[in-house]
Amino acid sequence: MILCQEDMDCDFLQILADELSTKDIELLLVDNETMKKINFEQRGIEKSTDVLSFPLLDEFGFNLPLGSIVINTELAEQTASKLGHSKQEELSLLFLHGLLHLLGYDHEADQGQMRAKEEELILKFKLPKSLIVRTEG
Repeated sequence: MILCQEDMDCDFLQILADELSTKDIELLLVDNETMKKINFEQRGIEKSTDVLSFPLLDEFGFNLPLGSIVINTELAEQTASKLGHSKQEELSLLFLHGLLHLLGYDHEADQGQMRAKEEELILKFKLPKSLIVRTEG
């Protein structure tokens, strides 16, 4: 189950989540300024970003949520407008990207496994161009 804010329609995001995990996922939607603060506090990077993931490590066998995904809705709206797709599609791409990170994928360190998995799911769910592919260009 996705634990998300009341003002967000999470039905499609739940379908994406169910494809990859049975664990709960916390979803936080924030603005640019809040994302900038989180990025600085957690990563030491003093700028905003589109999505961050924070996995919960279950070292003791408890049934903990998979982790938290934080999405910058202001940046999502700007990117969707710029690329000509809906805000919901952009939020779905960001959620998918964050979810793959929660599951241990790391496009900055792997040999293309995250990109391949992201592309597979994008095709299956008919989403726009991959977030990884967009940032490589």
